[in-house]
Parts: sequence; C-alpha cells; structure tokens
Amino acid sequence: QVRPAESGGGLVQPGGPLRLSCVFSGSIFNSYTMGWYRQAPGNERELVARITGYGNTNYADSVKGRFTISRDNAKNMVYLQMNSLKPEDTAVYYCHSETAYSSDWGQGTQVTVSS
Repeated sequence: QVRPAESGGGLVQPGGPLRLSCVFSGSIFNSYTMGWYRQAPGNERELVARITGYGNTNYADSVKGRFTISRDNAKNMVYLQMNSLKPEDTAVYYCHSETAYSSDWGQGTQVTVSS
C-alpha cells in the first residue's frame, strides 16, 4: 500500500530553520505529485507546497521565499526546507502523494515555532 511517512518536526525558535522529510513506500515514485500540507488548530488543512515528478513546484503565498520543496526520485524522498519560520507556521504538517487515480496522506508531524 502506498503510504507517505513524514519526519523532522519539532520545536524551533522564530526565525529559525527546519527541514521536513517524507519517505514514499510505493513504486514508480516519479509518477506521483508530492505535496506538503498543514493544519493548525481550528483551521482547515491547507496546501503549503507541491512538486510534480518533473520538478515543477508551486507554493502558498504565505511561504513563498521562505520554504523550498524538493524531491530525490532515486531515494523516494521529498523534503520541505523551511527558513525564517514564524509562529503562524505552527501546525501539523502532512505529506501527500497523488496521481490521477490515487491520493494518500501521511500521519503528520508537528511543527511548533515559539520562543
């Protein structure tokens, strides 16, 4: 069964960096569009960044210039490098994999930005 699995969350001070990683258990990884989403308490889940198998990316306006999504197709990995973190970035971050026929979520990893 296809299942993304996140790691790398934690507590970080405002202005600091953090990198999230997601390992993908399915095959033909480069056929999947991978994404990072987040959900803060009381809010709906929202897109943070997505990357296609070809490496095309798109970002939420709130993270442009601060976050970078990347993937390593040889290792079935996708990453989210987060810089200049703000308290409003605090949320559970989810890795997502999709094709025209599938949609799968990881269990999420908590990111807390606080001094």
